Amino acid sequence: MIYLDNAATTKPNENAIKQAEKYLFENFYNPSAMYKEGHEVQSELKTARLNLLSCVANESDFEVVFTSCGTESDNQAIFSFARRGNAVTTEGEHSAVYASFLELKNKGIAQPRFAPLLSDGRVDVEKLVQLVDEKTSFVSVIHVNNETGAINDVNEIAKLVKKKNPRVIFHSDGVQAFGKIPFRLCKEIDLYSVSAHKIGGLKGVGALIKRKSLTLPPYIFGGGQENGRRSGTENVFGIMQFVSATKEKFLTLKEDFNRLAEYKKFLIDGLDKSVYTVLSGENSTPYITSISAVGLRGEILLHILNDKGLIVGTGSACSSNSKNRFSRVILACGIDEKTADGVIRISFSSQTTKEETEKALTLLNECGRELKARMS
Repeated sequence: MIYLDNAATTKPNENAIKQAEKYLFENFYNPSAMYKEGHEVQSELKTARLNLLSCVANESDFEVVFTSCGTESDNQAIFSFARRGNAVTTEGEHSAVYASFLELKNKGIAQPRFAPLLSDGRVDVEKLVQLVDEKTSFVSVIHVNNETGAINDVNEIAKLVKKKNPRVIFHSDGVQAFGKIPFRLCKEIDLYSVSAHKIGGLKGVGALIKRKSLTLPPYIFGGGQENGRRSGTENVFGIMQFVSATKEKFLTLKEDFNRLAEYKKFLIDGLDKSVYTVLSGENSTPYITSISAVGLRGEILLHILNDKGLIVGTGSACSSNSKNRFSRVILACGIDEKTADGVIRISFSSQTTKEETEKALTLLNECGRELKARMS
């Protein structure tokens, strides 16, 4: 079986699991406990935070709050700081951000504003900045679009937003960017969400990277863990495995980026253009390629490919329970429903091989032609 739905989740890093295994059976102590063993685990958690942080930011400026997932990190950022006036985001956000912005309106907290997208899934920066005014309290811009792979230059966008309103709190969902594209947080970014299971970590672990000078109110209340910012006993094993996977991922980040860019180009160049249209633009991550078998059902094609030994996606796995037939994000790119209905998302991991890419291309073309002939 060839697995190319890594934007949904990745296979856990086995080496990282082995390194963290001692926190299951040996150092299993509660890090909030008063005895020596508990203090030792708490100290190791502190080191883990610094190791994670060093990959994308300076220790002097930022700190890490561990959460259960990227969705929780997004929610904590939004509901902690979008508390008045209006809040600005994009039409291309992951549902964790998009649905939260709708909830701001439902609860009468803040008025949500949504900036339109360009055809490749990037935000229209000029129009986003136009939405920011003196009453804007919060802005959130996704770093890498989880459906098209489009990369937003969130450092530059944050600078433009802060130039217009320096009081704005700027957040970015970095779940599809962290550990995949070369990047470091600039001083204008206040909050950045990441998730473990997108880069070989375990499901159930995430983090919110925050500016040290920013006072983050708790979103989950209880025992006051995470320095009072996120209650609940820390998932020490999951956190340690996440950090180990992160360190390993960043060692080969640029090498993986360049190699997978070659695989992506090979895939795109080899697609049967009588069947497929490429939706991902040039300014996109090599990890995600969005295509459409125009006039066909992407879901049907997905199952045919699955039967042949290739696993791909049709868009955001977190939106698969939606009753809407067409992707909200794809339609926001200005793509018609006929094209949107045929969308297939192919997403690599750093473990993806050239041989797997070649076989996947063959299956995509064979199955696409087969379905097209059947529907004619």
